[in-house]
Amino acid sequence: MKTDETIVAIATPAGRGGLGVVRLSGPQAAAIACRILRSSGGGVPALETWKIRIAELPDEKGAVIDRVIVGFFAKPRSYTGEEVVEISCHGSPVVLRYLLQRCLAAGARLAEPGEFTMRAVLNGRMDLAQAEAVRDLIEAQTLYQARVAAQQMEGAVSHWISPWKKELVDLIALLEAGIDFAEDDVSVLSQTDVSARLASVAQGLQRLADSFRTGKIIHQGLTLAIVGRPNVGKSSLFNCLLQQDRAIVTAAPGTTRDLVSETVEIQGIPLRFVDTAGIRDAYDEAEAIGVRKSYEAAADSDLALLVLDGSAELAAEDRQLLEKLGALDKLVVVVNKSDLPALLKTEDLRAALRASSHASHQPIPFQFVSALHGEGIEQLRKTIIEAALPALAGDREAQFLTNLRHQQNVTQAVEALQAAHAAAEQNLPHEMLLLDLYGALRPLNAITGETTVEDILTQIFSTFCIGK
Repeated sequence: MKTDETIVAIATPAGRGGLGVVRLSGPQAAAIACRILRSSGGGVPALETWKIRIAELPDEKGAVIDRVIVGFFAKPRSYTGEEVVEISCHGSPVVLRYLLQRCLAAGARLAEPGEFTMRAVLNGRMDLAQAEAVRDLIEAQTLYQARVAAQQMEGAVSHWISPWKKELVDLIALLEAGIDFAEDDVSVLSQTDVSARLASVAQGLQRLADSFRTGKIIHQGLTLAIVGRPNVGKSSLFNCLLQQDRAIVTAAPGTTRDLVSETVEIQGIPLRFVDTAGIRDAYDEAEAIGVRKSYEAAADSDLALLVLDGSAELAAEDRQLLEKLGALDKLVVVVNKSDLPALLKTEDLRAALRASSHASHQPIPFQFVSALHGEGIEQLRKTIIEAALPALAGDREAQFLTNLRHQQNVTQAVEALQAAHAAAEQNLPHEMLLLDLYGALRPLNAITGETTVEDILTQIFSTFCIGK
């Protein structure tokens, strides 16, 4: 990409709308706008930075195609750090295409995907982490996701990394000084001090890398498989959680034979519920396939909801399901039909859950509900979020990496620091430690954008939409 060229793109989504926006960025942005537009009284529009002007878009013969609003933003106080012009017209695809063609004919080049934001990074208007948050904000499905993305657009990720990176740079500087100025009696850090500093930085970055488990769910949402024996109320629970009749509910066992899925929002997190076939010894091939898919859905999901019938005693099949699913460490038990006389005792359920839970896992949570009347459903929603995202229970504003690239780079930095720590423990020369320390610094720089290479930029900005 040539950054000395003026680029143009339609910045609003495809289709018809009340308004559409064409964006120009580059050294000739204002000049191109003045070539293709004219003021309402005739002549060249008088563009002033950070002021709005009304203008006309004429055709080649001078006839008015549309009246437009023009905003001019002089460098460096613009989105890209260059001259930027935004032309708002009526959202007719015909008008937008014509306006785009006029800009191209006047000397602009069609922008590549993400090129506006890429120029903002190259011109120092934002770092790479902030640029990736722009995409996350555009793709947000809930207000909570938008809030997290907006926080990261303000530089939150770089802010979280900054103190650990500073400690790392300080340590590099001390070791370099000890090597370069050894003859000037510059004090050299002891092996104990070096190890302690390395451990502190590594632990801080490791906590940040571990936060990706929660951040990934915040960014992508949760998948929950609803499983259980036939006629325990899985489809009724599915419909109740969705607040719509999405799955067929009948008294006949084996009604659900294929996976049925739908997505809803709970506490700002998109949740994709998957209703599965009742698990039992199948009577025909179609039902057997459905049962196999039920097990696969439970294994592939972020969380499994095992539905039990509270109006019946715990069956042998229920205990088998508890034993199989309890080992997954991602299970919530839902005791349905609380509106009927209870035969499933809480004490028996607790004992079965203790027997099914792996020794190293947390106790399996459970909730009594009535899918028919909606009793306990709101508490079940809270239980689901607490089970899937325990880190959100205490602080929804905590530090969470939501980007896989960030998590991988932080993990690489931790691994390099661990290698440096091992070298320090073996009393290896500081020159050897510095190789690992610079190896830890590089992936951190790749997040904040202080060291960038073409493949990183291409990977990031190729997923952007045209015009952003």
